[in-house]
Amino acid sequence: MLNYDLVIIGGGPAGLAAAISAKEEGIDKILIIERDNFLGGILNQCIHNGFGLHTFKEELTGPEYAQRFAVKIKELNIDYKLNTMVIDLNENKEVTAINSEEGVITIKSKAIILAMGCRERPRGALNIPGSRCTGIYTAGTAQHFVNIEGYMPGKKVVILGSGDIGLIMARRMTFEGAEVKAVVELMPYSGGLNRNIVQCLDDFNIPLKLSHTVIEIRGKERVEGVVIAEVDKNRQAIPGTEEYIECDTLLLSVGLLPENDISRKANINLNPITGGPIVSQNLSTSIDGIFACGNVLHVHDLVDYVTQESYAAGKNAASYIKGSKKDEDKISIKTGKGVRYTVPYYIDKNTLDGDILIRFRVDNVYKNSFLDVKLGDDRISHVKKRVVTPGEMEQIIIKKQNIVDKDDLKEITIEIKEA
Repeated sequence: MLNYDLVIIGGGPAGLAAAISAKEEGIDKILIIERDNFLGGILNQCIHNGFGLHTFKEELTGPEYAQRFAVKIKELNIDYKLNTMVIDLNENKEVTAINSEEGVITIKSKAIILAMGCRERPRGALNIPGSRCTGIYTAGTAQHFVNIEGYMPGKKVVILGSGDIGLIMARRMTFEGAEVKAVVELMPYSGGLNRNIVQCLDDFNIPLKLSHTVIEIRGKERVEGVVIAEVDKNRQAIPGTEEYIECDTLLLSVGLLPENDISRKANINLNPITGGPIVSQNLSTSIDGIFACGNVLHVHDLVDYVTQESYAAGKNAASYIKGSKKDEDKISIKTGKGVRYTVPYYIDKNTLDGDILIRFRVDNVYKNSFLDVKLGDDRISHVKKRVVTPGEMEQIIIKKQNIVDKDDLKEITIEIKEA
């Protein structure tokens, strides 16, 4: 059995930032476990720019952003294992992993940070009628083929879902000579950032069909076309609105799911809305000494936010290893009207060491509304918001003093008030 102070599962941007932070806090025996054959995670196939504006104050591509952290890992002599898959994690903070060189290995750690990222929702979750023909890919798989392997998935493309990966791949496929016929979105709003709608669709005259979905895939050996239809408010296809689009490729950008199979094995409590662990403001899960950060916790808009959150996770894990343990005094964070979820899920008053950053997503598009924050029955914030959408993460900061001053505080409520 190997012994470490801190084991980090995942060598993507979250895991790398958490490791660097913990090392800078004085934790020496750190191990990063990564199942791929290189550090950096999904950023290595994200060759478009737009990364690092918050962290480095300059615009980088995904590989450039990842490389800066990978270099730092090596400079700090932080141990890592590549091509290594974690297959089990228990409540005693024992990790079981496997690779081709060492076989099955067991690692005992004083603290664990979960940084496994997320995965794409596949076709099987959508129940679209049609044969199992070739030419159907998730957007991320197509991105890997084009940017890493150098293969083109197809020439005439329809994209189902308007998440950021789908929008970016609409532009990427166009750059490589493909014809993107349409981006089809079930909801009446896009699931991606507004800047990606402008830069990836509008700039290339690619139509975005809101309140539409694919109801049939046609083709035997290869996709020959898809049938789309408009949907009603219950997301059911409206008869008579069917439209056939000839294509040889269907890309799916229909949501990301935090990768928490290992978390379930450790009996970590998960949030049914996000699919990620329920955490306090110090990113600790329901199991003592296990922390979570990045897209394994909830899906972020920007990698810079992942980095910020992961630095905090590394710092808090280091404090735990050094013996900073206290009984929890929980203040729950309640999602009011219009708010789908918050991270953190609750605040531990005994471990407050600064102001609280709360990130959340809304459940619909709200225009000219107000964001209200209440501590108990007392409203402390009433901020006008021109527009808020589910595709863009919102955040607020609650001053530490506001919480400390209320001895009997048990609940914080965040909600959207329509004007």
